[in-house]
Amino acid sequence: MYDPAQLRTFLAVAQTLSFTQAARRLGVRQSTVSQHVRRLEDATGRQLFTRDTHRVDLTVDGEAMLGFARTILQAHERASAFFTGTRLRGRLRFGASEDFVQTRLPEILESFRRDHPEVELELTVELSGTLHRQLAAGRLDLVLAKRRTGDTHGELVWQDALTWIGAPHLRIDPDRPVPLILFPPPGLTRARALEVLEEHGRSWRVACTSTSLSGLVAAAHAGLGVMAHTRGLIPPGLTPVPARAGLPELGDVDFVLLHGRRRDAAQEAADALAAAILAGGDRLIRGIGGINAISGRDGA
Repeated sequence: MYDPAQLRTFLAVAQTLSFTQAARRLGVRQSTVSQHVRRLEDATGRQLFTRDTHRVDLTVDGEAMLGFARTILQAHERASAFFTGTRLRGRLRFGASEDFVQTRLPEILESFRRDHPEVELELTVELSGTLHRQLAAGRLDLVLAKRRTGDTHGELVWQDALTWIGAPHLRIDPDRPVPLILFPPPGLTRARALEVLEEHGRSWRVACTSTSLSGLVAAAHAGLGVMAHTRGLIPPGLTPVPARAGLPELGDVDFVLLHGRRRDAAQEAADALAAAILAGGDRLIRGIGGINAISGRDGA
């Protein structure tokens, strides 16, 4: 009843909330994206998106279609793999920033391992900057990490705003240095926080440094200071710092998939995992989970 190509396009638009970004991700024209969405809306008899020149949003029916689209595409891919007799094998070295590891990425990885039991999946959890370097050095095959908005490397999974967060009772004195809770270099959120404070002439001091997101969150709960964090993934018990604190805007951050240079069985497995992550991208920001890293340390 529903065309898989149209469902993939729908998911791409739902995850990026942009017809332009969806076209870029899928490697097609924006007119093709619009056509696929229109035909899917005709098939369902429902409007799936509200859109104008500035904004794209899912309707209530669009939210419902998310689950159906994922289920249909997963069934389609499993049937295709079964009848073509293809079985992925090899060792797949996958790196992810802790931001995603604490969402529902574990469910996507569990599903991938169930569908491809002969793939040896090795997970590394690290700072995004470190993951970029390890990928460039050939030590990883696929990475899910942050990039600065405006950069073009990688395949966009999700874009969100960065915001200052802290304990609800925290008060920032505008006449004193901003107490910062930071990842160590080369953390991208660290770099962005320091950049905007310097640009606005706001003094700062380091109140806590940790390679672990859980360590930073504990420091924030204790009221030691503020941290730059993705708006859609604010840990429980922490809140955005009120505008009256006068902290400068941090801008947006992109989460992207980046592929290594290998062209063997591992690359086929990397392509399959990337497709699974893109298909389930909206689930990455809908719920908190947990996972045991096979290698690496905590970081984002």
